[in-house]
Amino acid sequence: MNNVQANLHARVHNWADSIGFRLNASQTNKKSKIITNHYFFETFNFFEKARENDLNHSKFLCFDMYGEKVNVNSLLDLQAAFFENISQLK
Repeated sequence: MNNVQANLHARVHNWADSIGFRLNASQTNKKSKIITNHYFFETFNFFEKARENDLNHSKFLCFDMYGEKVNVNSLLDLQAAFFENISQLK
C-alpha cells in the first residue's frame, strides 16, 4: 500500500508541474510535524499534507467548483475537479 501512495504523490506532482501549478504557501506545524503545501493554478487550489516529508503518508485535498471538499484518492480525482473548475472560467 505504501508504494501506491508514493506513486500517487509522484503522479500528482508530475501532472501539476506539467500544467504549471505553483507553490503558494507552505506551513509546518512543529508540534505535530505536519507540512501543508498549498498549490494553485488560475482559480483552482489543492493542498498536500505530509508528516515529516514522508511521501508514503501524503494526503491530497481539493475543492470542486461548488466549494465541496474532494479527497484525492487518485490522479483522476484531482484532474476531474481541476478541469471542471477551469471549464467554468469565462
